Amino acid sequence: NDITKVISSKNNQSFLSMSMMVSKERTVFIGDVNIHDTPNAEQLANIATGIANTVKELGYKPRVALLSFSNFGSLSRPSSKDLKEAVNILDKNQVDFEFDGEMTPEVALDYDLIKKNYPFCRLSGPANVLICPNLASANIAYKLLQRVAGAEMTGPILEGMAKPAHVLQRDDSVREVVHMAAICAVDAQRHATQKL
Repeated sequence: NDITKVISSKNNQSFLSMSMMVSKERTVFIGDVNIHDTPNAEQLANIATGIANTVKELGYKPRVALLSFSNFGSLSRPSSKDLKEAVNILDKNQVDFEFDGEMTPEVALDYDLIKKNYPFCRLSGPANVLICPNLASANIAYKLLQRVAGAEMTGPILEGMAKPAHVLQRDDSVREVVHMAAICAVDAQRHATQKL
C-alpha cells in the first residue's frame, strides 16, 4: 500500500485492514482484506486483536472466528497450522475478547450449529469478526457477500496508522462514500482523544 510510505504505524503496531459488511440480519467485519498477503500465526493473532479492538471502539462486542475449510482440527492440513497456532497465541496473550477456531464460515455464523456440533466452542453467539487465512480468501469473501448477498460494504478500513486514513474503491457508491466518511470521522476523533 502506498499510504504506508507516507503515514507511519501507530506505536509500532502492525498495519491491517478490514471491511464492514452490513446486511438486514447482521454486521460482520472481515480481515485482513488489504495488507497481509499470507499472514503467519503471529500476524493472524495481531490481525484478530487489532480488528477486535477497532470493532469494540465502533460499539460492537467482538466475537472472533479464525476461518478455515475445517472445524477444530477435523482435517489436518498444513494450511490449518497457522490458524491453530494463532489461537494458541491469543490464548497466551490473554486477550479481552471472545475468539475461537479454526472453523468454517457456516459454523462461525450459525450459533445453533455451534451449540449442536461444537458445544466446546468459546463463542457466546455467532461470530461477527471473521479472520481469513490470507488476503485472497478475505477479498473473495467480502466481494461475494457484497455482490451475491447484497450486503453493504464499508472499507477497507485501515488500522494501525498514526493518522486516520482509509481507502475508497473506484466503484464505490455515494452511500459507501458517506459510510466511509463517517468511519473516518470516528477514527479522527479517536486519534484526537488518544493524544490528550
